[in-house]
Amino acid sequence: MDAIGGELVPPGEARDDDVVLSWQGTAAVAVRLPHLSDSLEHILAELRRRHGVPLEELDRRTKQQVVRTLETRGAFAMRHGVETVAAALGVSRFTVYNYLNRSTNC
Repeated sequence: MDAIGGELVPPGEARDDDVVLSWQGTAAVAVRLPHLSDSLEHILAELRRRHGVPLEELDRRTKQQVVRTLETRGAFAMRHGVETVAAALGVSRFTVYNYLNRSTNC
């Protein structure tokens, strides 16, 4: 839940947009998902923790891997996703698009 910024809540407190998980036919817990833009920030924070340095300090090859990871997780389907990722990586939007094109052409 920390990686995506979600929250666990009791099933009785679930809202319409929460995901209720059941165990053996009984509601066990509800997952309250964050707004998509908040999710991207949590994913970027998780990648910073995983790599142990700020993302802008990564080498080019590792930044390309980060972009591929984010692409598979849907980061670029969000409004301002490319801009947010570019800022986190310390590169231009053009560079992020180049990384995306490189991953689809490989």
